[in-house]
Amino acid sequence: MSETEFDPAHGEPVAETNLDEDDRLKPEFVASVIAHVEAGDDEGARALVAPLHPADIADLFELVPGEMRRPLAAAIADRLDGDVLSEMNEWVRDELIEALAPHEVAEIATQLDTDDAVAIIEELDDDEQRAVLRAMEPDDRAAIEEALSYPEESAGRLMQRDLIAVPEHWTVGDVLDYLRSNEDLTTDFWEIFVVDGRHHPVGTCNLSWILRTPRAIAIADVMKREQTLIPVDMDQEEVALRFQKYALISAAVVDQAGRLVGMITVDDIVHIIQEEAGEDILKLSGAGDGDINEPVKDSYKARVRWLLANLLTALVASTIIGVFEGTIAKMVALATLMPIVAGVGGNAGTQTMAVTVRALATNQLTQSNTVRAIVREIRIALLNGATVAAVIGTGVALVFGNAGLGAVIAAAMMTNIVIAGLAGVLVPVTLDRMDVDPAVSSSIFVTMITDSMGFLAFLGLATATGLAG
Repeated sequence: MSETEFDPAHGEPVAETNLDEDDRLKPEFVASVIAHVEAGDDEGARALVAPLHPADIADLFELVPGEMRRPLAAAIADRLDGDVLSEMNEWVRDELIEALAPHEVAEIATQLDTDDAVAIIEELDDDEQRAVLRAMEPDDRAAIEEALSYPEESAGRLMQRDLIAVPEHWTVGDVLDYLRSNEDLTTDFWEIFVVDGRHHPVGTCNLSWILRTPRAIAIADVMKREQTLIPVDMDQEEVALRFQKYALISAAVVDQAGRLVGMITVDDIVHIIQEEAGEDILKLSGAGDGDINEPVKDSYKARVRWLLANLLTALVASTIIGVFEGTIAKMVALATLMPIVAGVGGNAGTQTMAVTVRALATNQLTQSNTVRAIVREIRIALLNGATVAAVIGTGVALVFGNAGLGAVIAAAMMTNIVIAGLAGVLVPVTLDRMDVDPAVSSSIFVTMITDSMGFLAFLGLATATGLAG
C-alpha cells in the first residue's frame, strides 16, 4: 500500500479508493477532480487531491485533458510545489511553467535540489531563464548558472551541489560535532566525502561506519579510499553505466582540476536508465521522443523525416525489381513470393540490430570483442537461414509443384538472412565508430540492405537458373 493512502494524523486510509491495484489513479477519481474544477469548486478539488503523494498529483496532471491542466493548477495551487513538478512529465511540466510568472518559477526552483531545478529552468527560453534567475537568491542563482554552463545531459547538469565534505585530518568526533551543529547542511545523504587541502576527494565514509566508530579515531582511518569519481562533463548515459557496473549508491563529481564540485545519487540514475532505454527504442523506430503528451506538431516533425528517408531507400529496392521486370512477367509466382524473402530478411536484420545497439549502449560490445560478436551473429544467421530456407523451400515446392522454384527461394532466403545478420551488426558498429548514434539511423540502412538484397538474390537466382525462361 502506498504512503499516500493514510492520514498521518489518524492512521486511517484516506486515498486507497483513488488508486487501483497497480497504484494508478482510477478513472472515476480523475473524472471527479475534473468535475469539481469545471464547476468552479476549487475547495472540493483541493480536498480530493490533498491526500495524494506528489508523484500521484503529477500523474493527475498528465491524465487530465490538456485544456484542463491550467485550471487544475489554479485550483490546487497550494499543492503545485517543487516536489510535484520534479515528478511530472517534462511536456506537461513545460506547459504549466509557461503559465507561471518568473518569480513563481524561481520560488518553486529554490525548493528543489539543484539537478531538479536545472531540469525545469533549462527548458525555458533565454529571456525566461534570465527573468527566473534574476528572481532567485544570489547563492541559488549562482548554482543554477554554473550547472547550465555544463553540456546538456552531462554529469554537471545531473549532479547535486548539496553534500557533506570534511577534511581528512578530522576525527570521527569532529565529523559528528560538525553534522550536529551545522543546521545549514543537507539532510539527505548516505555517505560523507573526505577531501584534502585542495578539495580533492580522497575517500568516502558511510554514515554507519561513523556512527559505530569511537570519536577519537581519525576519519582517514575509517574511510574507504577506493572510489568512483565522475568527471563533470561525462555523458549521463556513461554515468548510469558506471553506477550499474560498480553498484554505486552515490558518487563524487569532480571538475577538470579534480576538485569535488557535487555528487550524483542513485535515485537520479534510475530516471536516467529509464529515459535512455526508452530513448534508444524510440530512435530505432524513428518515432522521436514518443511521448503521448508531446504536441502533435513536434511528433509530426520528428517522424516524417524518417518516413521520407525510408521512402528514398525504398526506391533502391524498387529499382532492383524494375531491372527484373521481364523475369517477373514470365513467372507471376515470383511477384507473390519475393515479399516473403525481403520481409523475413528484414525481421532477421532487425533482431540482430536491436541486440547490437543494446550491446553498444551498455558497453557490452567494444573494440575488444567486435570480431567475436560478428562471428557469433554469422553462426546464428546460418542456423536461422538453414531452418527457414528448408521450410519455405519445401512449402513452395509442394504448393506450386515446382522443385526448382522451391530451391531458388530457399537459396535466396538463406542468402538474405545471412546478409541481414551481417548488416544488423556491421551497420550499428560502423556508425558507432564514426561517432554517429547507431540507434538513430541503423534501421534505415538495415532495411534498405535486406529489402534490396532479398529482391536481388531471389530474382537474380530465378533469372540465372532460367526458372522463368
